[in-house]
Amino acid sequence: MADGAGTEGAIWHGGDLATAKALFHDAPEPWIDLSTGINPFPYPLPALPLSLWQRLPGGREEAALLAAAGRAYGMLPASAIVAAPGTQILIELLPRLAPQARVAVLGPTYGEHELAWRKAGCEVCEIADLAEAGAADVVVVVNPNNPDGHIVDLPALTAVAGSLAARGGLLVIDEAFADFQPGASLVPTLPQATLVLRSFGKAYGLAGVRLGFAIGESRHVEALRGMLGPWAVAGPALEIGTQALGDAGWLAAQEKARAADARRLDALLARSGRVVGGTILYRLLETSAAPALFERLGRAGIYVRRFRHDPSRLRFGLPGDEPGWVRLETVLGAEGDGRWS
Repeated sequence: MADGAGTEGAIWHGGDLATAKALFHDAPEPWIDLSTGINPFPYPLPALPLSLWQRLPGGREEAALLAAAGRAYGMLPASAIVAAPGTQILIELLPRLAPQARVAVLGPTYGEHELAWRKAGCEVCEIADLAEAGAADVVVVVNPNNPDGHIVDLPALTAVAGSLAARGGLLVIDEAFADFQPGASLVPTLPQATLVLRSFGKAYGLAGVRLGFAIGESRHVEALRGMLGPWAVAGPALEIGTQALGDAGWLAAQEKARAADARRLDALLARSGRVVGGTILYRLLETSAAPALFERLGRAGIYVRRFRHDPSRLRFGLPGDEPGWVRLETVLGAEGDGRWS
């Protein structure tokens, strides 16, 4: 199998079907992409007036989106919020808030956080426990963590925020997968010196809309707003986000349904190894046969997420229809016949 995952040391991301097709030329189509943590059941797109595509985004539409997001995330009245064309852009901008900072990233986790700070010339270290943060100026926590779904409890995060506030530091919390994790978000009790990132596309299944938010103290949020400049979020994204974030009933129904899917996926994966974590939208499998299983799945047209730092793990997203479940079960069921052991 040729490795088409990019240059040496590059971060492996999910959702790259071009890589999947390069790795497995003869795989049957359509591909089943389980390599992302995106809800396979997207929010139903509303009918959009042509005017949204013809004019620049308006301040009234942006204000409506921010109000809807603030309510959806339980934001405190004293907190500030800014919208961006995806949280990845915000991650890239964060180092400008703390130039030359010493940064501790709780990991292993989503690799773009460490990379963004390193590109900005900051000293970065990965820590396995918050107690190891030491004298770091900035602490970055993905909560729930990607890929293992580990959740740091709110009292521990609040304590870290207090320590950082006392010395002018910053706590960055990436809550990209918090929508289906009640009680995990720090937004409703946001302490000082804390900036929370929220992703729209994952829970709502609309990653292509490119919409994300930063919530925190006004000084940090306004600085990010200035970096983003005017018209940062497209008009159609403002409209879609406002409607979706205001539909609490849809989100609650999705949480219940996707939780059932996650349990179903755990039962399937149990025959192939040990499920060691995840969230409602993805599950993490650990097995010594992970490389062989990745290849067998790929030859069957099923793409899952592998990890450069730990070849024994694979991350599985949720199939979006019954034929997808059947194809996955067929491949996983082949373990017992010795064809990929």
